[in-house]
Amino acid sequence: MSDSVEQQLSLFRYLIQTRSFGDSTLRFLDSLLVSKDVKSLVEIRSSLNQLLKSESLSIIQSITAESVHNKLIVLDFFVCAFAIVGDLESCLALRYEALVVRELKSATIQLLHVSPLEWLNFVEDAVKNGFHAVAVKACENALRCIGNSDVQKLGRDVISDNLKANTISEITRLRNFSLASITSRSVQVQATEYLERKTREQQKLDLPYKEKRCLASTSFRNGIKRQNMRKLYKRQTLLRANSEMQGQHPNLS
Repeated sequence: MSDSVEQQLSLFRYLIQTRSFGDSTLRFLDSLLVSKDVKSLVEIRSSLNQLLKSESLSIIQSITAESVHNKLIVLDFFVCAFAIVGDLESCLALRYEALVVRELKSATIQLLHVSPLEWLNFVEDAVKNGFHAVAVKACENALRCIGNSDVQKLGRDVISDNLKANTISEITRLRNFSLASITSRSVQVQATEYLERKTREQQKLDLPYKEKRCLASTSFRNGIKRQNMRKLYKRQTLLRANSEMQGQHPNLS
């Protein structure tokens, strides 16, 4: 990685640590990913992702006592930042965290209430990107929140009973789909682990058998070799005896 890129990464870290959570910082982050070199782009994206994970964890832990407004500003910034670097899992995790923060405070600040459609949009994004465990958590939270809320006015929008029922039905369907996907994956993992374990066990059982076969085969070959050597020695002995007899009695030839 070039010195100029290292300096840019250091500057981005400085902006985060000084809490410059505005659009200008996001635009600067986006500019860091403009590269003609694919290898450099992958390297920079990985470095930025690690930087964001480290800094976001530190900062989110440090604002636990701050106002909900400040928390949501920080969460929204990191949601956008992770989306820019392509870390969808972290992006979804922080989106979920922001929805939960809003829902917890909605009892005293009604404008923070998370609408059923917001929950549904989040669940759809989680399912679409294959994060079924996150989707299940969001579904359960959404169903609890929606179920506990009566028909109410949020700004100028009125949530009708029909819309609420349809949203609950769709979220339930997505929850069941995600649960089935998790179960299916779990069964596949268990089956794979079982087959791997049985293969290792069979290999352990086959090893002594192969060793015995190897020893038996070696013994058999050695036996044949010894037998052939005895035959050769006997033949050579007979030939020497015949030769000696012919030498002593030339007329026998």
